[in-house]
Amino acid sequence: MSVAQTVSPALETTPRSKRLRGIAILIIAALAISCGSQLIGELHIPLGSVEITILPMVWAILLGGLVSAQKIKPFSVTLQNSANSLVSVAVLLVMASLSFSIGPNLGIVVSAGPALLLQEVGHLIGTLVLALPLALILGMGPATIGATFSIDREGSFAMVSERYGSDSAEYRGVLSMYIFGTVFGAVVISLLVSIVTSLHWFNPQALAMGAGVGSGSMMGAATAVIAEEYPALADQVKALAATSNVITTLLGVYVGFFVALPLAHKIYHWATRNKDSWIAKINDKGDSIKEGVQLDTSKVTDKGQSLLGQWSSVAIVMCLGIPVAWITDGKVSWESVACYAIFAALIYFGMLLHKFTKIPALLTVVTLGVLLTSPWSPVSGFITAVSGHVLFTSICTIMLSLAGLSLGKDLGMLKQISWKIIPVGLVAILSSYIFSVCVAEFVLGYW
Repeated sequence: MSVAQTVSPALETTPRSKRLRGIAILIIAALAISCGSQLIGELHIPLGSVEITILPMVWAILLGGLVSAQKIKPFSVTLQNSANSLVSVAVLLVMASLSFSIGPNLGIVVSAGPALLLQEVGHLIGTLVLALPLALILGMGPATIGATFSIDREGSFAMVSERYGSDSAEYRGVLSMYIFGTVFGAVVISLLVSIVTSLHWFNPQALAMGAGVGSGSMMGAATAVIAEEYPALADQVKALAATSNVITTLLGVYVGFFVALPLAHKIYHWATRNKDSWIAKINDKGDSIKEGVQLDTSKVTDKGQSLLGQWSSVAIVMCLGIPVAWITDGKVSWESVACYAIFAALIYFGMLLHKFTKIPALLTVVTLGVLLTSPWSPVSGFITAVSGHVLFTSICTIMLSLAGLSLGKDLGMLKQISWKIIPVGLVAILSSYIFSVCVAEFVLGYW
């Protein structure tokens, strides 16, 4: 489902005064949660040689979910669906920001060796081979697709939102895995890499290449472990891991959208096609819970239409982003405003192109962002300079605060996933890293 499909056609049926009041409530709530989360900052919980880091984006989704689900002053289904409309734009904003960090490093991707390029295959097949079957056996239902087609970082979040919409079971799957990876990913991969490195089965170069899983925190944690084991190769390990992470981030968008996500969709529906199979019966329980939630929602007089059109949603998200950027940057700056103006232009163009050509807005935004900030672009220097005043993590905070505000109506679906995301998340991270290292090891030996 694209951004253009997330807006309710019944928008005009709501009285203007009521619509404006609802929009104001939503904006104030999102702004307060986003700014408050950035002010709270990071929380570091040491666990021996590793630590759990709670980022502001985690506070954002927790606070948003609390506001959305509380019973004292219920956040209406209409406001939650309006937040969904904003999430659809926020994921494009996240991808635009991500593309600005990829563009300057495009030369690295072009000049990378075959091992660095082909290790992406390991990230692709790893989660599908191990994590997806486990999710099927545990009965995660359609959420299996979103949770297991990758280790679900920002790019994956955007792909699922674009294809299935931010009100789908697949979206809840990717959201659950995203939160798990954000909170526990660095700890999990640190322990995993410690074990694998101590075995001395793999070339340290292959271990470093596998560390580029598409997450900065996970890459940093894995790289630190490998560098400590091989101190003489520390600089090489860090360079290979960083390059691998850039390649995974860039190629992951296209590989994920055109290969991994469609493949996970087909595998899931192939595995559950036979109504008499035990896997299908387990996963049917998830579908019935989802249907039950929808029935409960339909009983309410509020039918859950969105108060926002797609064009106004872009303007609102940009207005939310600027004060959050100022708080994160510690000062009011025109560069933040300029950066968000560029973001808005990219997103508007992507949505407009989708309207006439059906090309996903996600791919348009990422491709144009990469080209505009590539070493060969005449405006690369300016865009890179102004975007330096808008931290990527602050944009993720906005996205997850909006996601949290839309969660109240979907608690039944999230309860269905519950503890299952823990073993599935562990296996997803493990398989993604191990398969990538194996591919890199093979290619290094072959070449």
